[in-house]
Amino acid sequence: MSRLLSLLFGRLPIGWLQLRHNRGRLAAALAGVAFATMLVFVQLGIMGALNGTIRTSYTPFTADIIISSNDGNTLTDSSPLARRSLFRAMAIDSVIAAAPLYIGKLDWRRPDGSVASLQVVGLPVEAEQFAGPLVAPLLKHLAVANAAVIDRQTRGVDTASLAEISPSKPLQFEVNDRTIDAIGTLSIGGGFSADGVMVVSDQTFMTLFPNRISGTPSHLLLKVSHPENVDALTLHLRNTLAAESIEVRSLEYMIADDIRYQTTQRPTGVIFGFGVFMGVLVGIVIVYQVLSTDVADHLREYATLKAVGYPYRFFISIVFEEALVLAVMGFIPGIILAIGIYQVMSLATGLPVLMSPERAAMVFAGTLAASTLSGAFATRRLKGADPADLF
Repeated sequence: MSRLLSLLFGRLPIGWLQLRHNRGRLAAALAGVAFATMLVFVQLGIMGALNGTIRTSYTPFTADIIISSNDGNTLTDSSPLARRSLFRAMAIDSVIAAAPLYIGKLDWRRPDGSVASLQVVGLPVEAEQFAGPLVAPLLKHLAVANAAVIDRQTRGVDTASLAEISPSKPLQFEVNDRTIDAIGTLSIGGGFSADGVMVVSDQTFMTLFPNRISGTPSHLLLKVSHPENVDALTLHLRNTLAAESIEVRSLEYMIADDIRYQTTQRPTGVIFGFGVFMGVLVGIVIVYQVLSTDVADHLREYATLKAVGYPYRFFISIVFEEALVLAVMGFIPGIILAIGIYQVMSLATGLPVLMSPERAAMVFAGTLAASTLSGAFATRRLKGADPADLF
């Protein structure tokens, strides 16, 4: 370490030698930085899982443009629409196809007595071009009454029990006092609002949700002749349907809106964001406390060096060296602990809590920045140090 720092700074690694001199303080500081790093990683991991599950909830279907109620901040909380908007949209030349989309939620009481919540997606069986790649091969089989495609990664369900499902070998189960035949599976997984996904035809959807009517879908899906002009067409549709209480967006824009709303407006997202802030704050305070104490312990030596002509930047480089050492050495155990916690959380919850290179690089850069900021605060006392006042 001493040789590496000597090559990096072109001088004796005074900062590292000072930290190493008090091994107990160094160990406590590294533990604090590792804890703060781990805390930030965990909060970002949960936030990433939230964003990932929001995006995957849109995979059963596809579209160029989606029309929702103007109170629809997410895929699942939009009020039903009047189906007449679909026919008005179809009157526009650039719109080549349209289909209603139905979204609901129900509980599935499994044979062992436990309950799984399912997000139910209803699509017309003739709307093949609106089916996502996971659903399209099985969509025609949903024309049979009470047929469904079930999520084999539904939280709490034995994956092996769903492995043999096929149109010729369906799995029967009951929801809402109706017997459903699962004729196929898809792989999406649970999220924060449901344990899994089930895709059915629009007719089966109506039998599962008798209070809903076909004339009031949750969303309207549109395909356009020139997808590269989707933004201009979206604006045109907004003007055409201005009298309706609707929101017209491209599918990608709606997904981004959904993520933005759930991470900044919903309590879950706000709590995770606040957790990230608290982790960064804890790291800054710990590193500042260590560096400030070290500066105070060696203030006389620093003042003497200042008196013989060493510039202020020399002392800053020592403190920044210490900050760099604490950041790097604290980050390594922090990320190792975070990866272990990610694995435990993923197994326990079924959420996609995964470590990505981008997240690791971002947290490492943030750790360096927080440590550097702490070092900048800690060096303020050196700037005013006067040897005449210390001896």
